[in-house]
Amino acid sequence: MSDNTTPSRPAALGAEGRKTAADKKTAPNESTTPTEGTTSAEGTTPAEGTAPAKGTTPDRSAPPDRSAAPDKSAPPDKSTAPGKKTASARPDRSIAPGKKTTPGTSTTPAKGTVPAKKTTSDKSTAAAKNAAAGRKTAPGDRPMTGRPTTPTRSTAPGKTTAPTRSATPGKTTAPNKSATPGKKTVAAKSATPGKTTAAAKSTAPGQKTVPGTSATPGKKTAPGNKPMTGKTTAPGKKTVPGSKPMTGKPTAPTKKTAPTKKATAGKKTAAAKGAEAPARRPRRGPRFSVARGWFPPLGTKGRIALILSLLTGLVSHGYHLFRYPLYLTDEGIYMQRAWSVVRETSLSPYTYDYDHAPLGWITLAGWAFPLPKQFEAFGNAINTGRFLMLLVHIASVYLLFEIARRLSGSVLAATVTSFLFNVSPLAVYFQRQVLLDNLMIFWLLLSLFMLLRREVTIRSVFGGGMALGIALITKENAIFFVPSFVYLLYRRVKGSASSRFTSTLWPFAAATPIGAYVTYALLKNELLPSGFDFDLNNPPADHVSLLYTLWWQLNRNQGTLFSHTGLLQTSWLVRDKFLLIAGVCAMVICLWIGLRDRKRNLGFLVAGTLALGYAFYLVRGSVVLDFYVTPLIPMLALNLGMVTDRLLKGTFANRFIRGAHSVTRVAVPSFAAFLLLASPASGYLVHTNTEGHTQIADQYQSKINLTGMQHAQIAWVRKHVPPNSRIIMDDDLWGELHDIRPFYPYAHSHWNASSDPDVRDKLFKKRWQNVDYIIMSNKMRRSMMLNNSDGRENWILQALRNSTRVWSVTEGNIRLEIYRVQ
Repeated sequence: MSDNTTPSRPAALGAEGRKTAADKKTAPNESTTPTEGTTSAEGTTPAEGTAPAKGTTPDRSAPPDRSAAPDKSAPPDKSTAPGKKTASARPDRSIAPGKKTTPGTSTTPAKGTVPAKKTTSDKSTAAAKNAAAGRKTAPGDRPMTGRPTTPTRSTAPGKTTAPTRSATPGKTTAPNKSATPGKKTVAAKSATPGKTTAAAKSTAPGQKTVPGTSATPGKKTAPGNKPMTGKTTAPGKKTVPGSKPMTGKPTAPTKKTAPTKKATAGKKTAAAKGAEAPARRPRRGPRFSVARGWFPPLGTKGRIALILSLLTGLVSHGYHLFRYPLYLTDEGIYMQRAWSVVRETSLSPYTYDYDHAPLGWITLAGWAFPLPKQFEAFGNAINTGRFLMLLVHIASVYLLFEIARRLSGSVLAATVTSFLFNVSPLAVYFQRQVLLDNLMIFWLLLSLFMLLRREVTIRSVFGGGMALGIALITKENAIFFVPSFVYLLYRRVKGSASSRFTSTLWPFAAATPIGAYVTYALLKNELLPSGFDFDLNNPPADHVSLLYTLWWQLNRNQGTLFSHTGLLQTSWLVRDKFLLIAGVCAMVICLWIGLRDRKRNLGFLVAGTLALGYAFYLVRGSVVLDFYVTPLIPMLALNLGMVTDRLLKGTFANRFIRGAHSVTRVAVPSFAAFLLLASPASGYLVHTNTEGHTQIADQYQSKINLTGMQHAQIAWVRKHVPPNSRIIMDDDLWGELHDIRPFYPYAHSHWNASSDPDVRDKLFKKRWQNVDYIIMSNKMRRSMMLNNSDGRENWILQALRNSTRVWSVTEGNIRLEIYRVQ
């Protein structure tokens, strides 16, 4: 048969024609579409020079002929059963010996003719030659029967070619049918020489496949795609001569991809490159940003660190709570005022002169009121207040941990911050005491926590403002933290649609508690002094005044804090040198980092300004008491935690220890913490006593029972002093003598006895002869000397000089005494 001959009628090809066609090699994956009236011979070879028609669609008006019975003489090919894979690589037994079919070709039986035997598509990956035509065809050609073939054009990406029409003008060929009756297939494209193609599976009867589809119906594959290496071909299929078959996993159906352009021999297509390229990494989440609320999640490690921090605070502040430290004067003042709120529904048992805002002891009263024994629920009034301080500290640890994590974006910074806040001897000493400063710290941290939520909502802004206002009427020195809060709020709401509303709502919420406090003074006609006179040398005599008291407190002066007799040398550095010195250095570093890049390092700037604002309050030169340092402790711990985390991150960037990143990140802070705890110079766990011996620190020393000395003092008073005696004492004993039977209604503190007109002028009448007993607490004599600048306590000191000591106890630098006035 010549190269350009076209079969004219079905009878032209008999056994001899089938033999001729079987002896010829065709290009792999070539599909031929015979014209009408041709016999569906196996492996028919198209003539050269035929050009395929473009954009033609199959004639849907001519359904496939289902009346033709299949040839029962040829047994069905079991390897081509729908949905089944061949078990081995044996040749197809359903094809007669000596006959070779063209891989990938599909023939359409003519009407009224007997269908040919079922063939198995033999997909070979060798460089195919058109043996039937006697010449080579271009890679990717789609020859058509009846006309000479020409190289086909590349298909545009994303478009699917339709089956071609018949070469005869005016006639449309039927859709290409598969060898099995009832199955329609579309001609597959030829494979590019040098590329391995995946074996196509037979389709289920009655299902139509799309050009270039894989064995799995419904999924398209890009024509000419190169399958992944390392997978075996289906059994019974030929491979490219000289190619090395890969053993491993069977080929999986490919996913839907866009059709590629015609592949060039020896070059990789885009689809092949995409198949070999590694999987793209998932897109990283948003960067850390305090201003935008992009905070990293807490995670499992963060939860563990938070739980450990809470447990550490519970142990360090809860152990030895009712024994250390000694009951102090201010603890007694706040508890006596809380007692007055519960028992007398007034802010103070004496004349309330607005020396402090009242919300702190109102909170103490609200805590004691529902308890079973109220103020004696934990033994006495101060112990009941100290248990509340423990709960407040645990809540403050949680808030401080979250604030440090959100300002720095690091769990390590939060852990270091909470550790220092828990174990610092300075913190343990003052945060166990019933102080307004501890309550103020809680409300300040809550306000800061509300401003550091992921989304700045109306609820968070209003709650943050209210918390700050409550802190201000708990202790007025919270005003020195306000500038940092205002700047943080400005950065959080900057650029948002509700920035104007939220920036107005926050100060309104903060002013609401303050407005209630001012309204209380206004309703009692105690807001302004008489005659609007603010002369500090002549205080108002007819009534107290809120504004006058504030003016008096602002003008108090006690000298410098850095003198050798100041609290810095005598009280604070003695208890914790590390936190104060290292914390101030960390504060300077945080300010430097934050000011260099205020956009990226907003957390460092906020932490630095919080510590700086309150440090300015302490060093400004006014009167400072030893517990005034309490609010500075969490701020210095916050700066230390953030700087420690930044230094370790910079160290991890070093290529020498980059491999030990995870280990070092935990080991270095742990080792530093161990040295800090074990060093006697720090005084955290052990310290050197006055005799030069190293022992456990006082706050954890079970043998030290300082408050037991005061219990013994009270026991002696109840046993030897009559209840109607007129007593001058310190405020720390006030609750026990007024709330536990027998009551001592005439027992008053030296401060009230010298300043309150009802006590000074009516009960004692400023005469030392009217005093029966003086109960001296630790450092009470020094307090009376400092308070006697205007001579108001001269008559009390004269009574002390005319008295006899009847009881005393001394432990270390603590001395308690009882004097009977002659």
